[in-house]
Amino acid sequence: MRSIWKGSLGFGLVSIPVKLYSAVQTSSLDLDMLDSRDHSRIRYQRVNEHTHKEVPYDKIVKGYKINDDYVIVEDQDFEDAAPEKSKVIEIESFVDIDDVTPMFYETSYYAEPETKNNKAYALLIQALKKSKKAGLARFVLRSTESLCIVHPVDNVLVVTRIRFGQQIRSTEDLKVADDVTVSKKELDMGLALINQYAEKFDVSKFKDEYTDELLKIIHAKAKGKRATVKKLTPKKTTGDDLYDQLMQSLSSKKGA
Repeated sequence: MRSIWKGSLGFGLVSIPVKLYSAVQTSSLDLDMLDSRDHSRIRYQRVNEHTHKEVPYDKIVKGYKINDDYVIVEDQDFEDAAPEKSKVIEIESFVDIDDVTPMFYETSYYAEPETKNNKAYALLIQALKKSKKAGLARFVLRSTESLCIVHPVDNVLVVTRIRFGQQIRSTEDLKVADDVTVSKKELDMGLALINQYAEKFDVSKFKDEYTDELLKIIHAKAKGKRATVKKLTPKKTTGDDLYDQLMQSLSSKKGA
């Protein structure tokens, strides 16, 4: 793997030199955009809006528009805006990881220590596991400030970028009632259904089946055939009564 960031991870007066590596990879198919008339690839060009000529990549700069003119922003400007955050993931506090709502999560990176047998790195992992806490920090990656949580996965520290609070939209405009009455009998049945389906989280049981099926269709078309398509079988209920539907769900799970 190739590192995408190099700096240090700090908590208190302890500093751990680390490298970050992407912990995720895409499983979707790499599809090219084609001209339907001759199947030639469509390529996107960086074109000057005045000369209509392609601009070499090394001639492209970033600019911020003020009034009718642009101020060019250079790499050094990004670093000067927050020099410590460009080189350091500084843990500002420790929080219960369960308090971080999943809708805040973005993407994760493995943090590798510069030296294999780093005692401070091992200490932080063990302390986080023991306390069941995660570090909350900020750092700059690719010219953008990111909020993140630092948490252990097995014997590795993981830096997971999370969204800032202002990036989460309010629920005010959603038409969701807050005064719907649910009877105790219905609630008990719902809890029973949840308990019946409860199991230890094991992500290895789940695969990207859609991409696999799409790939089968593509390979079949390449051979001039049509792949067998699964038919959608709608689930049937015998009525609109919520309690009855819950009862049927429990029974069908037992039967399975």
